[in-house]
Amino acid sequence: MRAVLQRVSSASVDVDSETIGRIDKGLLVLLGVELGDTPEDARGLAEKTAYLRIFEDKEGKMNLSVQDIGGAVLAISQFTLLADCHKGRRPGFSQAAPPELAEPLYLTYVKALRQLGLPVETGRFQAEMQVTLINDGPVTMLLDSRKRL
Repeated sequence: MRAVLQRVSSASVDVDSETIGRIDKGLLVLLGVELGDTPEDARGLAEKTAYLRIFEDKEGKMNLSVQDIGGAVLAISQFTLLADCHKGRRPGFSQAAPPELAEPLYLTYVKALRQLGLPVETGRFQAEMQVTLINDGPVTMLLDSRKRL
């Protein structure tokens, strides 16, 4: 699994001109599920997301997690994170898990975040979504479950 974490002041997601998810201070997470990913990958990535210290403390150091600041998560499924752009000019997506495998793992990730006590909003799996955010910092991190978490 690959996740792009963006520290935000606020973020929202719309489908068909309707806002279906909105958070204030917290993390916007774009999540891509790869062939071979497991529920353990989803839970491990959720734990890393919840406890990663990327928010500033009173001294201005990145020393606080989204949990520490009482923040929320907006989790958006995004298979394009698995794009292979090495050959030619058109990305390939052969490593992205098909929807019937990806959706349950995406939901496992969301459930694990909620079990860790975080408020979580979501997009709609496989929908055409418009995501709006105010990036705080900007601070953006890339996590990959295949690299040691």
